Amino acid sequence: MISTTRAATIRAIFNAYMSNDRRVVEDALADDFRFTSPYDDQIDKKTYFERCWKNSDWIERHELEKIFVEGDEAFVTYRCTAKGGKSFRNTEFFVFAGDKVRRIDVYFGASYQDGAFIKQPE
Repeated sequence: MISTTRAATIRAIFNAYMSNDRRVVEDALADDFRFTSPYDDQIDKKTYFERCWKNSDWIERHELEKIFVEGDEAFVTYRCTAKGGKSFRNTEFFVFAGDKVRRIDVYFGASYQDGAFIKQPE
C-alpha cells in the first residue's frame, strides 16, 4: 500500500534526524526537492542541507502525533522536545514524486518552556 510506504518514509526521515543520519534524509529527497518554512522560500536540496541540517543533539525527542496520507501528499504533526525543556508543535506538508519526497512545507506551531506557553516576538 502506497500510503503505508509514504508514512514509513516520513517516520524514517524523523528517525534519521534523531540519529543524525543525513544519508537517509538525502536518499529520501528527490533531486528537484524544494523546502519552504517561515524562514525559507522554496530552497533547493543543496541549500536545505546547508541551512537546515543541523546536529540534532539539542533534541530530546520527536513525537509524531498524526500522519495523514492521501495519494502523493501527506501531513504530519509532531511535538519536538528539546533537552532544555522547550517544546513546540509543527505541521509539515509532504509532496511525493514516486518514492521520493519532492517538497516539504513547514508550518510552525506554538512553543512551550517546561509546559508554559512562550509568546513569540511579533
